[in-house]
Amino acid sequence: MTRGIWDRETIALLLLACLMPLGLTWLWFGGAEAAGRLVLALVVSGLWHLVFMIARAQLPSFAGALTALAVAMLAPQDLGVIRLVLGISFGSVMAELVFGGWGRNVLNPATVTLAFLGFGFPAAPWPEMVLPVAWAAIPAAVLGVTFGLLPLRVMTGAALVLLAAWGAGQGSLPPELARALPMAGIVLVLLVCDPVASATTRPGRWLNGALYGGLVVLFATGWDGAAPAQIAVSAALFASLAAPAFDEAAITLWRARRRKHLG
Repeated sequence: MTRGIWDRETIALLLLACLMPLGLTWLWFGGAEAAGRLVLALVVSGLWHLVFMIARAQLPSFAGALTALAVAMLAPQDLGVIRLVLGISFGSVMAELVFGGWGRNVLNPATVTLAFLGFGFPAAPWPEMVLPVAWAAIPAAVLGVTFGLLPLRVMTGAALVLLAAWGAGQGSLPPELARALPMAGIVLVLLVCDPVASATTRPGRWLNGALYGGLVVLFATGWDGAAPAQIAVSAALFASLAAPAFDEAAITLWRARRRKHLG
């Protein structure tokens, strides 16, 4: 992730700046409680980066702030400090730092943290987002795509699947799916479109986004009692797990076509 001024930290800082419309809107409506969750997530993530800097001479990264923002916004509520610290520690260490830091990880650490907290403490309620926060994901996505940080094909693939669901419903969406869409858009920007953990090949990105959109539709219509955040985070986890397979399939197909063309 280094090319001239485009090193890892430049990308992380620019991505953080692109997400500011979303983060600031959430803080505005969330108030002191939201600010407290964000501070806690920043402190825990920063401490683990410091530990790995001392233990393995691994430079800390501003990417930890990206993880902290996503976790603070999407983590289940009423967990208490200890459980939240445990979840952030697990996700930051096991999904990012042990691989050498952001840029070498396979899964988004925030996705792993949220999945860990959701599966580990299923009784905890998931957060609800007011509609203006979901609207704020749009300028964040536009900025990310403009700077070449967020993959447009992933977003378009997800949008096409949701559009197909709308068409299949003859111009309307099931109420459960319509309720999940705002949160699905937020998770798409924060987690699924991670430039490190999402697919990197062109066909892979289309498939990555389409799988996420398809899982959102499936979970929203078939998972009774699931909260919108739970639906979106679960879809993001499975879509992220499939991203390397999509890239591998795309590369294998390209090699086969090239071998056939060149003999």
